[in-house]
Order: sequence, then C-alpha cells, then structure tokens
Amino acid sequence: MTDTPSESQTVCALSELVPPAEMTKQTDSVNEDSPDAEALDAYSTTVMRVTRTVLPSVAAVDVRTRHGRGAGSATVITAERHLLTSAHVVEGAFEVSLAFSDGTSVPADVVGADPLSDLAVLRADGPTPQPVTFGDAAELQVGQLVVALGNPLGLAGSVTAGIVSGLGRSLPTRSGRVIDEVIQTDAALNPGNSGGALADSSARMVGVNTAVAGFGLGLAVPINGTTIEIIDALRTTGRVRRAWLGIAGAKVRLGPEAAARVGSDTGMQVVSVVPSSPAAGGAQVGDIVISLDGIAILNPTDVQRAMVAGAIGHRMEMTVWRNGALVDVVVEPEELRAP
Repeated sequence: MTDTPSESQTVCALSELVPPAEMTKQTDSVNEDSPDAEALDAYSTTVMRVTRTVLPSVAAVDVRTRHGRGAGSATVITAERHLLTSAHVVEGAFEVSLAFSDGTSVPADVVGADPLSDLAVLRADGPTPQPVTFGDAAELQVGQLVVALGNPLGLAGSVTAGIVSGLGRSLPTRSGRVIDEVIQTDAALNPGNSGGALADSSARMVGVNTAVAGFGLGLAVPINGTTIEIIDALRTTGRVRRAWLGIAGAKVRLGPEAAARVGSDTGMQVVSVVPSSPAAGGAQVGDIVISLDGIAILNPTDVQRAMVAGAIGHRMEMTVWRNGALVDVVVEPEELRAP
C-alpha cells in the first residue's frame, strides 16, 4: 500500500526544490503577468468608484405599519430631499425613517406611491446627501457590469456586483399589473434591497431593485422615459393618472386566415369585459384585439402600454377579429380609479 504524502511532507519537498523567496517571487510574477490581472483590477476599481459615488445617497428605510415593522432601501434623487423606493416597501406606512451611511437619520413622508409600477417617492424631513444621477436603462446591454446598493437583511450599506443577465423581462406586481422592460441581474439581492439603486459602471442609477425571483436571480424596475414620467408625477402630484378600458385578455396565436389579413401572428383575446366599463359597449368575450388607436396589439401588455394619461377621454378605434371577420369598434378610456 502506497502512503499519500502529508501536507507538511509536500511543503518540505517543494522547499527543497525552490527556496521560499523564489516561490514567492514566482507566484508574484504569475499574478502580475496573468492576462486576467489587469481586468480584475479594473473591475475592482470600477465597483469601488461606483460605491463611493452612489452609496452615500442610498438610505436604509425603516417602516412602521399597523401590522408591524418593515425595512427596505431608498435613493436620493433630487436636491429637494426626494427619495425613490419601491411601493411595496412603504405600503401601509404611517411612520418612515431613513438612515444614511454617514450615520445620520431623518424621518420621511410618503409623497406618493404607485403600486402598478411598484415605485414610490419619499421626502426626507431633514438634510440628505446629494442626489444620484439617472442613466437610461434602454442603453443597457446583456453582459454589462451593474452594481446593486442597498440594505439587505438589515445590513446597511451593502454592495453587490454582477452583470445584466437579461433585458425586457416582465414582472407581475401585487396589483396584478405587469411591469415591462424589467432588468434581470445576477448581482445578489436579498430582502431589504428593494428600493435600492442599481447603478451602471458610470455610477448612474439605471434601476430600482425590486424583487428576488429566485436563487441568483434579481430584478429591477428600469429607469427610462416611462418611469421618469411616473416619478415626476408622484413627486409633483402624489399620484399617477392612467386610463382604463375594462377588458382583460391573454395572448393568442392567430389562425392562418387572420394572420394573413392583419400581418401579425398574435393578438390579445378578450377573456372578460367589466360591465359598464368603457369597453362594454363594443368589446365581446372571445374577440381578438388586433389594433388600438392605430397601434398593433400583439399581447395584453400592448394594451396596458396604451393606457396612459393622454388616453383618458380620447376616442379610439379598436379593431378586433370576430367570427372570421375584422370588426372596428370605438372605445373611450376613462381614468383608472384607485380601489
């Protein structure tokens, strides 16, 4: 039976062949000459620079509701002491306090919350650090470096880094509405990260960390033209105006005849129509919505996108596929009221 050399025997054998000083020298030389060494150093430098720039503007959020206490994160976005967070972080809050990485703590008020986008705006009742700079999530690319900053599991000032692992995802909210163009990242996110900043390598905030969908999978609401409009509305009026038709549906594949007629393969099949809703006079269960106000409808999300404030009271032509024929009906969206 052959004995396996012990660790000490192995070290002694190596030291007899290569003096300790030479071993260190060779190890250092390999590290310095490694093709990955420069990239690793650049990666660390970038993450540290983003952290130094963004982290002071990220607060730990402590929330008190009638059901108990909750926690999350928020990010300073204006010099007027406004912070951006997730709507579910402050849902039902009657008391909110913020704690920054410099040790300061201030109370805050909920200016407005929009459960349909899972965004909320707070206003601190006291001085805040400088606001972050917004980027544009539309410019992100899969594989790009991103840094998540927040307060997961009560660990204030935590930073994780990763890449954009997917774009254009959809995220159902607690309200049942779907958030489009969600950013998927493998930067580790945990409870308490919600409301924190997702930043690109230029230290610009490109997303709001909002959920952990599974092990190693994090999602963030994008900062883009649509969300900036929502943020501005919450900051100035405390609410977001949206239009409503009163139909619900599902994406369906069109048959060959319909596809040839309309020039697309899918549409939204109406599965329910709310009585006395704006669509009740025209839409029928079973209709497949093909277009709305001249815009092609390929799925329910396309209808949702059309329900902006400008659509309220605006008469729209809705084309549906019904009983083997294209039918035009007129609908006039109304303002969606809070439940």
